[in-house]
Amino acid sequence: MDGMQLLQLGKYLTELGRDAIDQAGPTSLTPGEVAVIADAFRNPDCSVREIVARTGFAQSHVSASVARLRERGLLQTVPDPADGRRTLVRLTDRARRAVRSRADHRADEAITRAIADPGRAERIIALLDELAPLLLPPTTGQ
Repeated sequence: MDGMQLLQLGKYLTELGRDAIDQAGPTSLTPGEVAVIADAFRNPDCSVREIVARTGFAQSHVSASVARLRERGLLQTVPDPADGRRTLVRLTDRARRAVRSRADHRADEAITRAIADPGRAERIIALLDELAPLLLPPTTGQ
């Protein structure tokens, strides 16, 4: 697999993931806001700078997303007890419950809808179940 194929695969998997999330219920969040919430879920009490580094979004984009999500009651910002100049980002309980409910919704239906051949869809689901724990960091956002 070359780099271009990997990028195309990533884009396709992102589309499948969005479809699976949409199946769990509609959301009014932008894809960028979803990414910020997902990062804050996996990395509690992180800084905007850390979210920027992990997501690859511009600092201004992450800062604006955090501000909007804070206004909507989905994120909290608190001073870092170790460094008062730094602000930490964390999910509210409401957001954490919503993330858990969406995360529990498996993507199998979205994959089966996207792949016409049921046998091929089943194989893709099995391969993704094997691949995910090899590539993704363990979830720390309890």
